[in-house]
Amino acid sequence: MALTKILITVKTYPSISKKYEELVCTAGFLEDENWIRLYPIQFRKKPYAEQYKKYQWIELDIVKNTSDFRSESFRPFSLDTPIEIIGEIPPDGNTWAERRKIVFKKVYTSLATLITEAKDKSICTSLAVFKPTRVIDFVWEEEKEREWSKEKLVQFSQLNLFDSKFQVVRKLPYKFSFIFEDDSGQRSKLMIEDWETGELFWNCLYRKGGDEKLACADVRKKYFDDFAQTKDLHFFLGTTQLHHYIAPNPFIIIGTFHPKKIVQYDLFNQLPE
Repeated sequence: MALTKILITVKTYPSISKKYEELVCTAGFLEDENWIRLYPIQFRKKPYAEQYKKYQWIELDIVKNTSDFRSESFRPFSLDTPIEIIGEIPPDGNTWAERRKIVFKKVYTSLATLITEAKDKSICTSLAVFKPTRVIDFVWEEEKEREWSKEKLVQFSQLNLFDSKFQVVRKLPYKFSFIFEDDSGQRSKLMIEDWETGELFWNCLYRKGGDEKLACADVRKKYFDDFAQTKDLHFFLGTTQLHHYIAPNPFIIIGTFHPKKIVQYDLFNQLPE
């Protein structure tokens, strides 16, 4: 493909890869407002000028990721392919009007409908915007393995043998999830793997003097008390390649979209000033 412009809306928390050291899954929208996934990207190894943020427009040379059957999946032409940041869509106030125009092109409210589309090989939907009808809770669970396995750390060290300054990313010791209902009343629990969630946990842990319980409670305050209760919360959902056709629900939350709610006023029944 030629140089392609992409509006970044998703960056997942970094993971360790046997082949690529450390990877971040990125997703966003093309100029035609269709979804695209970029993987693999060694984000933290990119020059600072190429380390894009959410809602920035980037431009790079991409090709179809032939190792991934999902139609939205592409990859940079090479790991060294340069990424140019060419613009951004700022918040433009709390309602995010310009961002809404792209993000709200297609919004799902039925999880069953979305899963059916994912399982249908003629459609194979693997990225979507989803609006929960009711958010019930935001919870956390301690991971069984709080640190990267010795095997992964050895592989990481071997791949970075000549780059001692590049340190392995910290593994999150907790898994965070939303519990919600869709428009049919179906209740679901989905894990969130947004990079911002992980960074929020580490920042809260620092502010709380290392108290993990208080840190997790602060993460919940942001995602449940703020985003779910006071904002127009939507989820960016994505499937995992391994479980796309296997799991009953192959989707996880890979990001959130949380502008301020737009209040519709009744112009004919407003009280006079």
